[in-house]
Amino acid sequence: MSSKLTGGCLCGAVRYHSPAEPVLAAHCHCDDCRRSSGTGHCTHVVMPESGFTVTGEVRFFDRPADSGSMVGRGFCPACGSPIYSTNSMMPDKVFIRASSLDDPEAAKPAMTVYASRAPSWDPIDPALPAFPEMPTGGPKAAIPAA
Repeated sequence: MSSKLTGGCLCGAVRYHSPAEPVLAAHCHCDDCRRSSGTGHCTHVVMPESGFTVTGEVRFFDRPADSGSMVGRGFCPACGSPIYSTNSMMPDKVFIRASSLDDPEAAKPAMTVYASRAPSWDPIDPALPAFPEMPTGGPKAAIPAA
């Protein structure tokens, strides 16, 4: 099976691959992404869940998002590396942390969400469309139709 995207955790206990092309990549400055990333934002690569394969144990921390959906943040229980998230409003997608990619250049962010929450020390890329919160219509509205 060919893998378009591969990645894993810091200690190597978790690995993943996906044969699909990314649907979207975006920066998010929401409070949860900031806190779970340890910096000013997260960069997520949205992928189809179909074909996404993970080896090793991933633990999830579930928390309601501002959108009302339940977001599960998956991480390696051995080293704590964030790996990917799930969103109850989009069960057919996974949100890979760009920081976990083997090739970080595979992430091509197309927008910034929750820009109003960005700390001054984490500047927003002026070349990308930026939304003060999540675009109208919730997280599904930010993802192009397949």
